[in-house]
Amino acid sequence: MDSSRPQIGKAALWMLGAIASFSSMAVAGRELSVTHDTFEIMFYRSIVGICVVSLVLTVTGKWHQISVHRLGLHSLRNVMHFTGQNLWFYAVSVVPLAQVFALEFTQPIWVILLSPLLLGERLTTIRILSALIGFAGILIVARPGAVPLSAGVIAAALSAIFFALTTISTKKLTKFASIGCIMFWLTVIQTGLGFAASVVDGQMDLPTLSTAPFLLLVGFAGLLAHFCITNALAIAPATVVVPFDFARLPTIAIVGVILYHEPLDHWTLLGAVVIFSGIFLNVRAENRNSLATDFPNTRHK
Repeated sequence: MDSSRPQIGKAALWMLGAIASFSSMAVAGRELSVTHDTFEIMFYRSIVGICVVSLVLTVTGKWHQISVHRLGLHSLRNVMHFTGQNLWFYAVSVVPLAQVFALEFTQPIWVILLSPLLLGERLTTIRILSALIGFAGILIVARPGAVPLSAGVIAAALSAIFFALTTISTKKLTKFASIGCIMFWLTVIQTGLGFAASVVDGQMDLPTLSTAPFLLLVGFAGLLAHFCITNALAIAPATVVVPFDFARLPTIAIVGVILYHEPLDHWTLLGAVVIFSGIFLNVRAENRNSLATDFPNTRHK
C-alpha cells in the first residue's frame, strides 16, 4: 500500500498536465476561430505534430518502426479523427466550453456500444447500464425540447461518436503498429486532409503574429494531453485516473467564466456528473474483472 501512494501522486500530476493541455487547447481553438476555420487549424496543428513526432523518432532511433502495413486502416482512423476534431473545434467556438466538455465525456459510452459490433466484445449488463446512465446525462445536458438544439451542441455530441470510432480503430491498429507509427501516420495523413479541406474554397489564411502562438499551442497541447494520460494509466488504475480526468469539466467551466463570461449552467454540470457516473461504473466493473482474472483468490478476501 505504501509503495502505491507515490504512484497515485504521480498519476495525479500527470492528469493535471492533461487537464491543463485540454483546457489550453480549447481556449486556443476559440481564439483561432476568429481568423482560421477548423480545417486550417487542423492543418497547422498537424504540421506541428509532424515536427514533434519526427524529432522524437529521430532522438529515439525508431524510424524503422514506420511502415505502410495496414495503411488503409491508418487512413480510415485518421478520417474519423479528423472529422471528430473539426466538429470539436467548431463546437468550442460557438457554445459554452463546459457544455462541449460534458458532451465529449460521452466518448466511452459510444465505445461501449460500438465495441461489440466492431471489435466483437461482449455487451454485459454493467455496460448496458453504464450506457443508459450516460444517455440520461446527455439528455440533461442537451435538454431537447426545453431548449433549441444548436449546431454547436450537435457538433459536440457527434465529435464524441467520431472520437469513439477513432479509439476503436486505434485499438485494432495497436495489434500491428507501434505508437510511433500510429502517431506518424496520424500527423502525415491529417496534414494532407487539412490542406485539401482548407484550399477547397480557394482561400487559405496564413498564420499571423497573433495566431501563430495559438497554433503552436494547439499542436503541442494535443500531443501532450494524450502523453500525460498514457503515463497516468501506466502507473495507476483507471478507477484512479478517470476521476482526475473528470476535473476537466469544473476547470474549463471556471476558464469560461473568467475569459468569456460564460454562465455556470447547473444543467450542464448535473448532466456531466450523471455521464461520469455511468462511465465510472463501467470502469470500476472492468477493473474488478481484471483483478479477479489476474488474482483469482482475491474474490474471497
